[in-house]
Amino acid sequence: MLENIDLLSSEPVYTQIEKQVQFDIAAGRLKSEDRLPSVRELSERLGVNPNTVAKAYRDLQLMGWVTARRNMGIFVTRGCEQRCRDDVRHRLTEQLFQAVAEAKAAGMSHEEINKISEEAFGSR
Repeated sequence: MLENIDLLSSEPVYTQIEKQVQFDIAAGRLKSEDRLPSVRELSERLGVNPNTVAKAYRDLQLMGWVTARRNMGIFVTRGCEQRCRDDVRHRLTEQLFQAVAEAKAAGMSHEEINKISEEAFGSR
């Protein structure tokens, strides 16, 4: 969990943490009632300020993906997996449609867009 955080990315670390937790829930790597690392533990592991992790966890709580339990930690919200999968799919579908629209507007052909898509699938 949370192996894909890039400290050199232009995307804020707290946003990367939020997305990775959502992706991990959607993919089944995190399950209902799983405990997340403590703020201190994750901040030390990533080498970031604890406030960064705390902000991500607060945002994830507001989104309904995790629940804080007093003196116990942060846990994946019970029964949120399908809703999380649906949310991630919706968000990523919108991004993909936007990227294809931009490629078309730039004059790229269907074949060029497909080639890039195939390259993207092969890159990981």
